[in-house]
Amino acid sequence: MTATTRAPAESTTPRRNRRRRRAAFAAVVLCSVVATVGYGIAVSRRSSPVVAQDSSLRPVDLTSVLATPVVVFRSSERGPTYGEVSVAKLDDLGGPHVVTSLQCDRVDMVATVGLCLAASPGIYTNYKAFTFDAKMRVQHGFNIVGIPSRARLSPDGRLAAVTTFVSGHSYATGGFSTATTLYDVSAGREIGNLESFSVTRDGKEIHPTDANLWGVTFDRDDDRLYATLATGGQTYLVVGSIRARTLRTLTTNVECPSLSPDGTRIAFKKRAQGTLVQWRLTVLDLATMHETPLAETRSVDDQAAWFDQNTVTYGLPRTSDQDSVINDVWSVPADGSGTPAVLVAQAWSPAFVQAGISR
Repeated sequence: MTATTRAPAESTTPRRNRRRRRAAFAAVVLCSVVATVGYGIAVSRRSSPVVAQDSSLRPVDLTSVLATPVVVFRSSERGPTYGEVSVAKLDDLGGPHVVTSLQCDRVDMVATVGLCLAASPGIYTNYKAFTFDAKMRVQHGFNIVGIPSRARLSPDGRLAAVTTFVSGHSYATGGFSTATTLYDVSAGREIGNLESFSVTRDGKEIHPTDANLWGVTFDRDDDRLYATLATGGQTYLVVGSIRARTLRTLTTNVECPSLSPDGTRIAFKKRAQGTLVQWRLTVLDLATMHETPLAETRSVDDQAAWFDQNTVTYGLPRTSDQDSVINDVWSVPADGSGTPAVLVAQAWSPAFVQAGISR
């Protein structure tokens, strides 16, 4: 009888140990993947535009609130409401705010139509643009590329403009690049990138390869718009026709224009001379092209919003290191008089919803 030969016991131990190690490693990888995906889903859910149920303020139907003049804004208050869309009555700005669970980096609203630009974090952070109604229900979603910068609706809410940074993250840097896209909100479709419009300067059509366009503001006719064009190291105020898909330069050194409610003036930020990039809040009379510097002497890197015919508002971050993430909405007279004052504390991206007011 032939004896069965067994390998020494110690020779099987390394194989068993290797198998155990491989199994343990696979379990660790699986747990890591599950945890990462789970975290991405959880973060995405936290930032998704759904109305939460964890507060007496939610779910929120803003229909009755919007029947009175209000300001809609992005909260910059530290805590659970940071980044959430909030609403304050204009006759009681110091009173309680209505807080929704809608997270937006930029928000605009007219009548019962709102526009939100928001991050959609997960394993990779993406960004989205969508409209919503007075009951905080999403109406139309639009694909955007880049980091949200500016959002603006037309006075009747039928049109929207979205500007994103596609490289560089600040207008203060020389290497920034923007994309500005127009949308037909009523039809839920994209109109096109503003760079596809033809551009005329001094009566001649130009074809700049370095063009950047941003900071759209709409007139009441759902056709005319104003925006900033940058090319050749110069910025221009341009007026455009959506139907004709044309742009025409009006003057220089105008950034982030905002049309007054009566359509006669443009509030904008004007780059100041000096080694540091700073902007001076200014109002341009479209009939005379006369410029009026406003009483706000600090640098304002924001697209202004008109509170009424006589008052311009804008956002400024607080200057102390520990409060640098907090912004306040300030106001100043549009005729260059007066002094700046805080209108809404711990707020950003204001939109004034009241009869007869557009931005």
